[in-house]
Amino acid sequence: MPYPEAYQKVLNADLLMRPLAPEDVPAVLDIERQGYSHPWSESVFLDCFKDNYRVWGAFHGGDLVGYAVLAYIVDEAHLLNICVHPRARGEGVGRYLLRYVLATAAHEGMSQLLLEVRVSNHAAIALYQDEGFREIGLRPGYYPAANGREDARVMMRALGQ
Repeated sequence: MPYPEAYQKVLNADLLMRPLAPEDVPAVLDIERQGYSHPWSESVFLDCFKDNYRVWGAFHGGDLVGYAVLAYIVDEAHLLNICVHPRARGEGVGRYLLRYVLATAAHEGMSQLLLEVRVSNHAAIALYQDEGFREIGLRPGYYPAANGREDARVMMRALGQ
């Protein structure tokens, strides 16, 4: 295993995964604002509580420590947002969340999972590659950035394998 210490920390952390509800949005926004230079708004998160979306939270001791937002389109899952609270980073929570949404999407009949990631987010790219994702394209100017726009790598992983 590439990160046995991180896995052990997750196992010892007693993480609870559950679907999020609109009442969880204030806690989500707290993490979102600490995690991103251009965070999603409350209205964007509230718009994700529809039948074809999955909004998952990772909890430790009753506190939200990470979340993931996916859209299901026909037989494809699209990871729209994944974020871990700064105090929980390096503990394997992001990997745990990613593996959870991959397993859940496969169980719900999705054939693949797609995502975009900032080209400058080397840690996330390494995690995705380590978890079996491969780059399938580039979206120029996809993300807002301090000095204009930043490109996104488009990555994909087949499910059910």
